[in-house]
Amino acid sequence: MQSARELRERRRRRVHAAVRNKARGRPRLMVFRSNQHIYAQVVDDTRGHTLAAASTLDRELRGELRTGADVTAAAEVGKLVAQRATNAGVEQVAFDRSGYKYHGRVRALAEAAREGGLSF
Repeated sequence: MQSARELRERRRRRVHAAVRNKARGRPRLMVFRSNQHIYAQVVDDTRGHTLAAASTLDRELRGELRTGADVTAAAEVGKLVAQRATNAGVEQVAFDRSGYKYHGRVRALAEAAREGGLSF
């Protein structure tokens, strides 16, 4: 029997492949969620470059957040990554949830990124 980590990795690969095929050249907004923090980055897969990134470990957010593992922290990371992506000239992205269910922190990050100006 496979562990939970191995199962999530299989889901991540499957979701990643589907998002890359449907992206049509748009950068990918990728999410990674740990027990203590959440990370987001906008990646251009054609060039292999990260265009914008944000996490609960950023200096801008560290003082404001009580913890990096709740919905409010994820929303702040979503706003920050959207701001940095629009500053880099990115307005449309493909959302890569990395095998996580679309609820809780992942959903909060996505909705905040949409409010911040990204469309997906």
